[in-house]
Amino acid sequence: MPEARLDSSAPHILGVREYADLLDWGVQSDALEGVSNSSGRLLFKGPNNSPETGLWVCTPGRWRLAIPRDELCHFLAGRATYRSDDGEVIEVYPDTLVLFPAGWSGECLVRETLRNVYMLA
Repeated sequence: MPEARLDSSAPHILGVREYADLLDWGVQSDALEGVSNSSGRLLFKGPNNSPETGLWVCTPGRWRLAIPRDELCHFLAGRATYRSDDGEVIEVYPDTLVLFPAGWSGECLVRETLRNVYMLA
């Protein structure tokens, strides 16, 4: 049964693929098409917000983005296309692992609701 143990000496979420006790994080800014809504659960945030790790879920839509810090994403569900400003295309689907380096910019098109575990350094 999915549950979060955020007050543990080692915070963790059991059943992360099905975990549903998510907080509404609002709509994605810089929308280009549709209205993508984000939700998630913060697992840990260190001093000065680094590192930060958690679970992120996002509904379909398309928006611009700029990555402020190195971000590692392990996509658990959904399908999306990330297109960098220089034209590189990165397709993501379940079990895709991506490191977006600080300064990466482009756009994201979510075709099926994404669920990923992320870590910002």
